[in-house]
Parts: sequence; structure tokens; C-alpha cells
Amino acid sequence: MTKKELFFKLKEPLDQLYKNPRCTLDYTTPFELLVATILSAQCTDARVNIVTKEIFPTYNTPEAFAALSETEIATMIQSTGFYKNKAKNIRTCALQLIERHNSKVPDTMEELTKLAGVGRKTAGVILGEIYGKPAIVIDTHAKRLANRMGLTKQTDPVKIEFELAKFIPPEFQFDFCHRLVAHGRAVCKAQKPACKICTLNGICKYGSKATKKG
Repeated sequence: MTKKELFFKLKEPLDQLYKNPRCTLDYTTPFELLVATILSAQCTDARVNIVTKEIFPTYNTPEAFAALSETEIATMIQSTGFYKNKAKNIRTCALQLIERHNSKVPDTMEELTKLAGVGRKTAGVILGEIYGKPAIVIDTHAKRLANRMGLTKQTDPVKIEFELAKFIPPEFQFDFCHRLVAHGRAVCKAQKPACKICTLNGICKYGSKATKKG
């Protein structure tokens, strides 16, 4: 079975399990999502949502964040972890948006990844969620599941992204990654994957082996 064939076999049950995949970060504007995604590094979306619920009613534009000091931003986001570095990136990113993009969040991978604190994963979230463009977003869940399912043997997120892009049609890329994340949180957990009850265990490489052993 080719990887493209495997993808389509996995896609059908995942589509049924998670009919309306959505971003679990709360936001109302592209800039809010950008800030929330930067904050989500090494932090749960649930924690980020608690923090941004307090911040965004007052500070929700590049100008608002640029007017704050790094120390002020760090104080507000401290519970998300790595807060000093995140504060520096968010303020710098806000200034870059003002100076280079007329305060608008750009819509290309090239321009997004030039912003402070924005890697390919963050850029992919913006491209897929805000602009509806093809994007493969590899977080810890997607990385784990792509390997377990047999879609890749790569461990580097960027290499996984490029490999999956070769055989996953563009129109399915972003939602498929959402579904991988949802399945990783609900069933295929890092420490104890629930292979016995997983509807993919006859398709997934890891699940097939685990079921035979069990």
C-alpha cells in the first residue's frame, strides 16, 4: 500500500469521528490567533485560552502590544511558560506587522515566518485557519500519530510536513491535521494509546501490531 492509499484509508474513519474539526485556540481576529499560537508553544491550548481571555478585551491589535513593554507583556502571559522569550517575540512581531504589513497579518508562509516567534507550525495555523490555504501543521500530536500510523518515519516536524505534502492533496491537508490532533488527544495518547477501542486499529501500523500482541 502506498502512503497516499494509506492516507485515504485513514481519512475516511477520521472524517466520521471528527466531522467538524476546529482550532481549539479562542480568537476573533487574525492577530489574536497569531498571538495565541505563539503563546501555545510548550503550553496547552486550554491554558492559553485562560490567559488570552483576560488579555484580548484590552490588548488585541499590534499597536496595543507595541505600546507595552516586554516586562508588561511577560507579566500578563507568565503562566504560559517561557514567558520572557514569548513576550519579546510578541512585541517584536507587533512592531514588524506595523512597520512592514500595515498592521495586517500576512498570508504567505514566506512572510509569516519572517515574523518574530513564528515558525512553520504557527504560520501553517494562520494560513489554514484564517486564509483557508493548504497547510500541514505538525504539532506533537500530529508528529506522534503520523509516525504511528505509518505515514512517515521522520522525526523532524519540518521533514514530516514536506513528506506528507507529497501525497496528501492540498484540499485535505489542514483538516486532516486537525483530525490527527483531535484523535491524539482523545484516543491515541502519548503514554497509553487506546488501540483496542480505536476504529483505526486495522489500518494504523502501530495499532495493527498492538492489537495482534494484545
